[in-house]
Amino acid sequence: MSAATITLLFLLFAIIMFVTEKIPLGLTSMIVCVGLCVTGVLDVKTAFSGFIDSNVILFVAMFIVGGALFETGMANEIGGIVTKFAKTERGLIVAIMVIVGLMSGVLSNTGTAAVLIPVVIGIASKSGFKRSRLLMPLVFAAAMGGNLSLIGAPGNMIAQSTLEQIGLKFGFFEYAIVGLPILAVGILFFATIGFKLLPSHDTTDGDSVFDEQRDFSAVPKWKKVLSLVILVLTLLAMIFEDKIGVKLAVSGCIGAILLILTGVISEKEALKSIDLKTIFLFGGTLSLASALQSSGAGEMIANKVVGALGANPSPLLLTFVVLVLCCVMTNFMSNTATTALMAPICLSIAQGMGADPRAVLMACVIGGSCAYATPIGMPANTMVVGAGNYKFMDYVKSGLPLIVIALIVSMIILPIAFPFYP
Repeated sequence: MSAATITLLFLLFAIIMFVTEKIPLGLTSMIVCVGLCVTGVLDVKTAFSGFIDSNVILFVAMFIVGGALFETGMANEIGGIVTKFAKTERGLIVAIMVIVGLMSGVLSNTGTAAVLIPVVIGIASKSGFKRSRLLMPLVFAAAMGGNLSLIGAPGNMIAQSTLEQIGLKFGFFEYAIVGLPILAVGILFFATIGFKLLPSHDTTDGDSVFDEQRDFSAVPKWKKVLSLVILVLTLLAMIFEDKIGVKLAVSGCIGAILLILTGVISEKEALKSIDLKTIFLFGGTLSLASALQSSGAGEMIANKVVGALGANPSPLLLTFVVLVLCCVMTNFMSNTATTALMAPICLSIAQGMGADPRAVLMACVIGGSCAYATPIGMPANTMVVGAGNYKFMDYVKSGLPLIVIALIVSMIILPIAFPFYP
């Protein structure tokens, strides 16, 4: 049996287990990780490399930074300020999505979510609304906001570098032509129809500092202030990542170390704030993404689907198929990996048709960002699994309609803004 076939079988197993949740999500990820190793599809180093992935390191660091914000009661105080302006649950959802979406346009999606998750949990605690209804809109807005600028998401840069090979490029805010309407309609959706689809879970397992209801009146003021100062400095370091030459994960680690060294949070409290469910789920599943790439299974799927359209497909049909294919793939691979895989395929198709490659690559980027329907579609989705007490199907119920919305908006705007034959 070929490595590609074995990988596809493990992908099928993962999908079935994630949907049914007969076994815990993290355990499913580890079965896939170890299985790909045992069957020889991946070597041990590659199979377990997800656990030292920069996103996993960032998760750990930001769980500690967020934990400090909670441990001192600062998150609750910030939440109290926000809830004064947005009194209703709908109002909070809209406010959160607008803030996160705009921030994500110029920051890393993951970094934006990582910084704001503890703040939003604080808002939920202060307002009395369930955090499961606020965290999902947050991570979805982070993904949608990534399509507002060239630096909003790694996939945008991949498409840009692919275009530059043939002397073309996208403008800095050109992604926003499609991305901004998707964000606006997405916010409107969750303020109306989607509001009823958001999961409503109680979080009473008490496994993390985020679940504790405590009296913070005895916490020294300096601890509260310092937890916020370190969070802001960590955020600034993430904003100016390219300028200072320090990676997101490293900035997060520096923030976490400073919090423990200064005594704002103890080592025990820091360890307790780390959500291991998230670490095992994301770290283990990255092996599947690696296998889809290295075995050629991902490329095989893409080529089969696109090849079925024939030599001269309709531009509208091709745009739709590229969008749908990228939407499906990005929910099981990272959006960066999806765009990296699909961009060269899309470029060669466009050149073969004599069409403007920008049209197909924009569809590729937009589709690649629609990772709303699974908890493993993007790092931000995974980060809130434990905090929101989410099930796999929660993402499907809330995220799938959002994907349909993104497809409809894209199919209306793309042919007008990026015609195949300008």
